[in-house]
Amino acid sequence: MSLALDSLIDLLDLEDIEVNIFRGKHPEGDRQRTFGGQVAAQALMAAGRTVERGRVHSLHSYFLRPGDSSAPTLYEVDRIRDGRSFTTRRVVAIQHGRAIYNMQASFHDDEVSLEHQVAMPEVPAPEDIVPVHQRVHTETGYVDDWNRLPHPIEQRYVGPLPWEPERSREPREQLWIRADGHLPDDPLLHACVVTYASDMTPFDAMLAPHDVRWDDGSFMGASLDHCMWFHRDLRADDWLLYDMDSPIAHGARSLARGFLFSRDGQLRVTMVQEGLTRVMTSATP
Repeated sequence: MSLALDSLIDLLDLEDIEVNIFRGKHPEGDRQRTFGGQVAAQALMAAGRTVERGRVHSLHSYFLRPGDSSAPTLYEVDRIRDGRSFTTRRVVAIQHGRAIYNMQASFHDDEVSLEHQVAMPEVPAPEDIVPVHQRVHTETGYVDDWNRLPHPIEQRYVGPLPWEPERSREPREQLWIRADGHLPDDPLLHACVVTYASDMTPFDAMLAPHDVRWDDGSFMGASLDHCMWFHRDLRADDWLLYDMDSPIAHGARSLARGFLFSRDGQLRVTMVQEGLTRVMTSATP
């Protein structure tokens, strides 16, 4: 396991404060806002810690306020329902006395019933794709600070990198992802790591048709809501193809859809996210 992945696992090891109340910490560094995928993953871990049977099959959530990376986050779990086959939990993430994130998660005992799925796209295998930091070095002659840092999730983009001028202008992105190391055999942990990773790249599809930049003050982006459906068991430390598209951008909001396939072609997870995509003008405060 890489040090970066080890740090992520440590972040997901929440502290039990009281019955149904957990505390999550943040990674060291100077990040101004908490990464949304981290909050979602910690909230799902808090929910799962209160469930005795079944595995997570869906989550629906809203990002309410930016998280403060200098302060811990409390996760309050409401045990809404414990049924015979479905269990439902509601989780509120709190900082400085205010809710910053709200999730509702459902857990289910798998059953045998109808079966069908869409086909996985035909793409090169991850072994045939150069890692991102190597591609950046080859194409630019240097590696920026972000790509030089170790990351818990390895990414290998299919086709041009999303910020390259010669990229396709279609609102779509495909990449292989996996945890950078071997994880323990804990289904909840694997679901939480995939939840963390799922929030890293939806904006690549949303912004693909547009010439906007994050670093010049002309654009403001943030995750608004995030939904996932876990169709089958999965391992976050095996390669998963993340196939995303963005069917619409309008009214300073953009939608992204994503399908996560395992290498054997099975659809494991579906993701939908809406993001704030605000172009800053003199009339925008």
